[in-house]
Amino acid sequence: MKTCDRFASIKSGFEQDIRFLREHAERHAGSSAAKASARHALGVKHNMARALSRHYTRCRLCS
Repeated sequence: MKTCDRFASIKSGFEQDIRFLREHAERHAGSSAAKASARHALGVKHNMARALSRHYTRCRLCS
């Protein structure tokens, strides 16, 4: 799959957020903040998939 630089930029931004949230959940395992952080990481992952799909269908360079 050939993608443009914007696709990679969007993906890296979301992956950075997901990594931060997961690391926070691991550091504070068992706490309510960790559980919330893990849930937010899943939400961000779904948002990333939605954003990348939307970009891929609309971008002339990616399609």
